[in-house]
Formats: sequence, C-alpha cells, structure tokens
Amino acid sequence: MNSKLHIVVRIDLDHARAKVIAKGHITVHSVNALYVVAKRANSLREGLDLELDISQAFVDEAALKMLRTASATRHLPTRIDPLQAPCTISVLAPRRKVPAAATRLAA
Repeated sequence: MNSKLHIVVRIDLDHARAKVIAKGHITVHSVNALYVVAKRANSLREGLDLELDISQAFVDEAALKMLRTASATRHLPTRIDPLQAPCTISVLAPRRKVPAAATRLAA
C-alpha cells in the first residue's frame, strides 16, 4: 500500500461546488492535509458545498471519525480554522468489506 496521500481538487464556482478527491492512506496525522485543502477551497466562495471523496483511499477508523465530526458540525477543527467559518462538508467514505469470518457467523 502506498502511504503517500494524493489530493485532487475540482471546483465549480458557478454552481458553488467543490470536490476533493483523496487517494492513499489517511491517518489521524495526514487528515490535517485534507482539512487544510478543505479550508482553502471553502474560502473561495461563501456557501460552497464541499464533497470529500475518500472512497479510493485507505482510511483509519479514527481519521474517518474526525472527518465525519467535521461534516456533522459543519466546521473544520479550530486548529485549522480558528475563525470557524461555516463549512458544508459531505464525506464519501470507502466501502467496508465484511470479513469472511463475520459472514460465516451470520449465516
């Protein structure tokens, strides 16, 4: 697995949408890079809808929880955005496969 984080940003200012696509391994440390990119995209236009697509990344559970918290509160962490500008983030999370052992137990 590649531990590097690759981030691509697509912005449509006419429709007030931005999509941040991340690939690689997202940890509690590297999630800060996503927050910084989200903050920069959010500053381009008021009321921007920001989609964070991490469906092709390997995401640690703790990092996923952090991203979902930002989505639920509509704010980035204070250490990233001290002014706490509203930030509408939707997280497109990776699909989780059920381990084979759990599938056998359910049957």
